[in-house]
Amino acid sequence: MAYADFLTALMAFFLLMWLVSGVSPDARSAIAAKFKLREVASAPLSINPVPAEATNLYSLLTLTDALRKAGDSVILTAEPDGVRVDLVDTSGRPLFQSASGALTDEGRALVAATAQTLAPLPNRLSIEGHTDAFSLTRDGYSNWELSSDRANEARRLLEAGGVAPERIRSVSGLSDTQPLDPGQPHLAQNRRISVKVHLGAAT
Repeated sequence: MAYADFLTALMAFFLLMWLVSGVSPDARSAIAAKFKLREVASAPLSINPVPAEATNLYSLLTLTDALRKAGDSVILTAEPDGVRVDLVDTSGRPLFQSASGALTDEGRALVAATAQTLAPLPNRLSIEGHTDAFSLTRDGYSNWELSSDRANEARRLLEAGGVAPERIRSVSGLSDTQPLDPGQPHLAQNRRISVKVHLGAAT
């Protein structure tokens, strides 16, 4: 360590000691409790870390032109068992026709871009349809049916775009049970298609 670096570190140490000396014992206990809470909150991350394979897959998907051009209509999330690609409804780019499983022209173009990205990959896929928390007024047709229709519409377009049918592991409608933001279940972004790209090739 250079002498100047040593002096800088020493000054920082004495400054920290001076600041701590002016804090009451109760305040020190409160600060210590906050650090303990942070350790507890971060514990699950060490139990289910994101593996290198998922990180590499995430990096690959973020570099594809088709998804990058979609901007905030696509949300990528690395998870312990793969990467989630959320195609979300935004005010400037609605994915779905109102209260319908049918995609808009913008939605069809976004799913086609996703198919272009995923078609060359060997990974298995799971497709989920989601809705916001607004209830439908049609008898016998709830958000469960709506989300299932959206998931199957996405499946058909993905297959038409070159994704092999045998790679699709599941297709499900989850209604409004998994909002992107649990505190805002009526948010437009909750109306979405979620494509999970699983780790490992389809067999």
